[in-house]
Order: sequence, then structure tokens, then C-alpha cells
Amino acid sequence: MDSDQQAIEGIWYPERSNRSCRASLVVSGTSISVLAEDGAVLASGFFAEAIVTDRVGNVPRRVTLPNGSVFETPNNDAIDALIAAVPGNRAGWVHRAERFHPRLVIFAVLALIFIVGIYRFALPALVELAVAVTPPVVPEMMSRGTLQALDATAFDVTALSADDQSKLRQGFVRLTARFGLDSGKFGLQFRQGGIIGPNAFALPDGTVIITDELVKLADGDTELLLGVLAHEIGHVELEHSLRQLYRSAGAAGLIMLIGGDIGSGTEDILVQGGGLLALSYSRAQEAEADRHSVRLMAEAGFDPEAIGRFFILLESKLHDDSGTNILATHPGTPERRKAVHEYAQELRSAN
Repeated sequence: MDSDQQAIEGIWYPERSNRSCRASLVVSGTSISVLAEDGAVLASGFFAEAIVTDRVGNVPRRVTLPNGSVFETPNNDAIDALIAAVPGNRAGWVHRAERFHPRLVIFAVLALIFIVGIYRFALPALVELAVAVTPPVVPEMMSRGTLQALDATAFDVTALSADDQSKLRQGFVRLTARFGLDSGKFGLQFRQGGIIGPNAFALPDGTVIITDELVKLADGDTELLLGVLAHEIGHVELEHSLRQLYRSAGAAGLIMLIGGDIGSGTEDILVQGGGLLALSYSRAQEAEADRHSVRLMAEAGFDPEAIGRFFILLESKLHDDSGTNILATHPGTPERRKAVHEYAQELRSAN
């Protein structure tokens, strides 16, 4: 063997045969040969025509020679050195580039910027378009499925007296009628909250649910409860539920774009899961609904700051005195109470 030749020990497999034998891979200049233990040439050719598998951990490397036979060796370091040493071979710097992927880092950053751009700018525009073209059957289907799911898992039949229900229904009709809303679009229903507890929420089709526990918590303050219902009417009028649904669907689409198909659940999202997701609103949407409550209550001749008393109730009885922070999805209760007071004062000054 010449002094400039490099030999690597391994196993040689003839083309289209399950036979094998111990052999050495020898490279001299730009030529490559496989030698048997007795020195016989088993295969040869130009190195540029050989195919070398990429390095993957400690997996043995395979060198496919021009005649189709294969040489295999566990000596990855020797193969790497061989690739780097062959004159005119570009695989050395290619392999080094594959071990460190600066171009992939750049691609990942660009992809992240692209995804954030879609979420920040394109998705809101698509949400608004989807809301504009949504047929009435979609919110009706979503609301029906959501209420059925809640009735089956959390709610029970209301235990409120007929008198308590009548007071709230009368005020509810007054809210929708005095503000020029489509009163036929809205309906008020009562439920025992069960695990949900004191709460009120609106479904996309205009159905507003209030729990017995919230009525009890208000301790006879009907206007406080009407302020909460006016807030929920605001969510319906401003179509917050549909926006949240489409935003959730868009976010799921982005996740599928990044990670592939995560399973088919479109029907469940539309009928049940999407409805439940749509009951959770952003800071901006909660603030909008608060202002809507103030304005609607004033137009209907009720105390515009009634929902502010609801926030006081949350602070005093449920100890919800959390402030607003960057990770919060809702504005802090004290901040909401202050904003309600300021907006009510603004409306009074304007009148």
C-alpha cells in the first residue's frame, strides 16, 4: 500500500448478494478501492462516483461504490477524515455545515416571524371576514350544542322563585327593547350552576344564562344582575363569541400547519368545544362589554354603574382583587370597576 493511501477496516457486500467478507476501504488520490484480506481488489472506481451515507450518531456508515457493491464500517471518524481529505471533494464542508445548521436557524427565525405575522395581522382580518359571512345557523348550532353539553355535565334545573325570574325577565326585555336591539334575538334562561357556581354568560345566538348562585350572591340587588346581563348582551351584539371561535380555529390551523394533522375534531369544535372556548374573552372584549353594559343600562333607565357593584361584590365576597398584568386574559377587577365609573361619569357629562 502506498504511503499516501488510507485504509479503513469494515465489511464488504457484493451487489445483489447476501454474502459478505471483511475488507478494507482504500483511497488514493481521487480513486477508491475495496481490498480483500489477501489484497485482492473487490471493487474500485472514482471517489466522486461513490455515495457515502450521512453521519447519524454511532450508526455504521455505508459507502456505495460505482459497481453497486457496499462497504460498511463503524469507523465514522475515519470516514469523516477521508471525506475532508479527498482532493476536490466538497463533502467535507457540507458535512460540517450539516453538523451546525446556521441556515436552518435563519429559516426557523423567518418561519417564526411569518407565523407571528399571520397570527397578528392576517388572522384578525380573516376572523372579521368569517364573522361577516357566517350564516345564522352556525351560532345557533354552536349554542345549542354548548347548552346541551353544559346541561348534561354541570347545570341543573333552576330553583329560583317565579317572582325572582319574573323581575329579571322584565328587566332583560327592557334592556333589549330600549336600546333598539332585536329583542327576538335574545332569550334569558336560568340554571343552577353546580360546579360552575355564580356566573352568567351569553351564547352566540343570543341566549343568556344566569345561575341561581349569582342571583343569591347579589342578595336582592336586581339592577346589579341586570348590569351583568347587559354586559353579556354586549358580548352577543359585538359578536365576541364568534370572533373567539374563529380565532381558536385559526390558531388550531396554525398548529396543524406547523405540526401536521392533529386529528379531525371539526364537528366537536363547532358544536361543543368551540362554544365553550367562545365563552372566554380577551381583555379588550371584556372592557368593550363593560362599556356596553354602562351605556345600555343608562339608555334603559337603570343605574349605569350597576355592574361596578358587581365588581365590588367580587372583591368583597369572592376576594377577587387581582390587578391587571401582562399574562392576564382579563382586566383586573379593580381596574374594571374604575373604568366603569369613569365611563358612567363621561356619559353623564355628555348628557
